[in-house]
Amino acid sequence: MIKNKYLSLGLILLVTFVASGIGSFVTSSFKEPWYSEILLPSFNPPSWVFGPVWTILYIFMSVAAWSAWKKILDKKILKIYFTHLFFNSIWSVIFFGFHQIFLALINLGIILVFIIWLMKIYYQVSKISFLLMMPYLLWSFYALILNGAIFYLN
Repeated sequence: MIKNKYLSLGLILLVTFVASGIGSFVTSSFKEPWYSEILLPSFNPPSWVFGPVWTILYIFMSVAAWSAWKKILDKKILKIYFTHLFFNSIWSVIFFGFHQIFLALINLGIILVFIIWLMKIYYQVSKISFLLMMPYLLWSFYALILNGAIFYLN
């Protein structure tokens, strides 16, 4: 049983990082020269910040989903999590791939709805899962403000 629990964690981590890999590939392939040519707000972090922050957030959100799921074994949690992950991964496609700043902003709003929905479920099931999502929620609100500012400036 323990092997299966840890195998499920490994699978959730794998799917999460494959999804992030799609976003990373699109970002690295289509970011420049476009991103260097648009106006960015003064609070835009340097590019090197995003890799470490997202790595930690992806680990936290994967462990949160797994921890909540293993307590109740309800597939609904995983369905919501993986649907949310789809929207998370396509943000880079929309923003960096298609250069659609406003659509990326809308997508971030959808991501935030999913994060709050997941956190509401997690709060009932696993307080640790709920707390693991807090940095992701805060970062996503920051991303929404940043994305909104970039839309406004451009």
